Amino acid sequence: MKLRTTLLAAACLALAGSAIAQEKYPSKAVKIIVPYAPGGATDITSRIYGEQLKNILGQQFVVESKPGAFGIVAIEEMARSKPDGYTLMIGNVSTNAITPVLFKGKFKINFEQDVVSVSRMAIYPSFLVTTTHNFNVKSVAELVAYAKQNLGKVRYTSAGVGSFPHFDTEIFGRRASIDIVHIPNKSGAAGMINDLVVGDVHFAFLNVASGAGMIKAGKLRPIALLAEKRLADYPDIPTLAEAGFPGVGTLHWQSMLAPAKTPKAALETLQKAIVEATKAPALQQAFQKQLVSVSPHASLDESQTWLKGQLDSWRKITSEVKIELN
Repeated sequence: MKLRTTLLAAACLALAGSAIAQEKYPSKAVKIIVPYAPGGATDITSRIYGEQLKNILGQQFVVESKPGAFGIVAIEEMARSKPDGYTLMIGNVSTNAITPVLFKGKFKINFEQDVVSVSRMAIYPSFLVTTTHNFNVKSVAELVAYAKQNLGKVRYTSAGVGSFPHFDTEIFGRRASIDIVHIPNKSGAAGMINDLVVGDVHFAFLNVASGAGMIKAGKLRPIALLAEKRLADYPDIPTLAEAGFPGVGTLHWQSMLAPAKTPKAALETLQKAIVEATKAPALQQAFQKQLVSVSPHASLDESQTWLKGQLDSWRKITSEVKIELN
């Protein structure tokens, strides 16, 4: 009888110990996989949030770049990792919503079954910018007029085939009735900026944070803003709607993903920490300098419903706007 009682007590202690261990997440460093090279908006978002999550949760959040294959490399590594909350991914609308729809057949996982949304994190306003290298276009109207006078000769860049700037620019081109040539760049914002600065391409949609330095240097010229209203820092730059193209363009959001079987307690800890991080003055100041708004979801359920809506929306867009996939 005593032996049975002792074994029962030991079992209870073991279960209690297991529960306590689960409650202590995180107890070691957390890896954040980013599907782009360092320096772009997603990398910036990951590092700014990572610093605050470290302060809130008491563990390092280490950013690791895994670019390639439209974000599939990063998504699959994250999804196949041990679902314990220690391997996460931060991506954007291209990798976290368009790639799972447009390149579903390239995945070796089932995105909607194997991946779960933790929270949206930030929204970056974007500019429609032109190069200033031997190119004197200063407005959207002038760009459209130039393109109509130079059929098939005006080039634009994006972060790759199937990225949201690719779709946005194709939709813009159709609305403007212009024939433009896509020059994709797999190196993200840094590669796009280089192509623009040297004049290899004429224009692009580029987030404000990435392009600000070259705009101030006079290498890039913003001619329209993709946002709901003008920015105080750029009061003379009209929104794309004001320039005659309402409804064109995608808000450039960033969000966190995790393996689907990650314990709900860990996911809730992360989601709540993201909300708390947005209240930190250091994070607010860092994003204000980038003209970025923070927009976490209020709950896991809200985040997951939102991502489903994004996937449904991009299924509709990609079915209506056919692009050639290389």
